[in-house]
Amino acid sequence: MIRLAEKGDAEQIAAIYRPYCEDNCISFEIDAPDAAEIASRIESNLLKFPWLVDEREGRITGYAYASPHRVRPAYRWSVEVTIYVDDAFKGRGVGRALYAELFDRLRRQNIYKAYAGIVIPNPPSQAFHESMGFKAVALYRAVGYKHGAWRDTGWWQYDVQPESNPPPEPIHLTPATPPKS
Repeated sequence: MIRLAEKGDAEQIAAIYRPYCEDNCISFEIDAPDAAEIASRIESNLLKFPWLVDEREGRITGYAYASPHRVRPAYRWSVEVTIYVDDAFKGRGVGRALYAELFDRLRRQNIYKAYAGIVIPNPPSQAFHESMGFKAVALYRAVGYKHGAWRDTGWWQYDVQPESNPPPEPIHLTPATPPKS
């Protein structure tokens, strides 16, 4: 079941995210956030954009969310997307299902572009994003330092929907009023 995240999901989300912070360079966070920090992020994020979880038999198997791409007003139709899947559930369609639902919700919010930053090299993430329709658009060389080395970040773009001129204003979420299905 894919649904909006709740603060009560924070402990399981933190557990999924922890290895991405501590064991490799997939996330540029150095110290994994605890459940309280994740709960705060969920609450804040849901004021504007979806944070989704895939839940199976009471277990969170993965999550995806959108956040502002940049703060300048002309960027308001673009978001950055993030997705993490529990290692035990990789290859089972969790990521595809989460992104499909996320992009559907973003379309209904009048969002046009989604950007994913991927620490390079990361062939599984690159291949997954490209299989979902993302196109590589930029490479930031040696932009972050983690685990004893400078790391590159690639940026991939997904067209959530065809551009319109002028575009309608984005519609932001509140936890009490999620977009209608």
